[in-house]
Amino acid sequence: MTELRRRRSASAVDLAGEFGLSTNAVRQQLVTLERDGYVAERSVRRGPTKPTLEYSLTDSAESLFPQRYDKMLGAVLREVKTSFGQDGLESVLGKLGERASEKYREKIVATDPRGRALELAELLRENGVEADVVETASGSIELREHNCPYSKTVGEHPEVCSIIHTVLHDVVSDRTVQLESIATGGAACRFEVAAAPEAVIS
Repeated sequence: MTELRRRRSASAVDLAGEFGLSTNAVRQQLVTLERDGYVAERSVRRGPTKPTLEYSLTDSAESLFPQRYDKMLGAVLREVKTSFGQDGLESVLGKLGERASEKYREKIVATDPRGRALELAELLRENGVEADVVETASGSIELREHNCPYSKTVGEHPEVCSIIHTVLHDVVSDRTVQLESIATGGAACRFEVAAAPEAVIS
């Protein structure tokens, strides 16, 4: 996969020559990678001969390589805090939370908290967060995030969590409380959305 990343695309014959393997052995690996969604094939004409199958990495394959975005994000947040202070950092993250809320509100159509939580969880999954919604015995619901894209950053900058807090408050319900956090050693980020209060009959 590293070689495909370097070359952009290559045939099984190209890779076999690079690694001193048989073409069939390389094809078996490529078939597995294609099945798992990490490699795509296309027919390419390299001259007067019949077309050659070339393989290239898909967008999903990038997730298998080391990512440095967390270090960049941490550096940016440190610079914001140094230049503009704690209030400046919180202001920037607050605006990011508001923009995220606006983006999600445009896509959510449910009118009740449970429905909005379910739709938000689906949108989060589309963005790489393993999220689900469960109902509790008390009648409340919990939105749970089982991974955090900012997990390596929130240790130094816990303020980053304010983004999802803003989204839940603005998009799902203003009666949301965080019960557990990955940033503080929890198994998941759990947010309880309180059951709707019973109507008072006067």
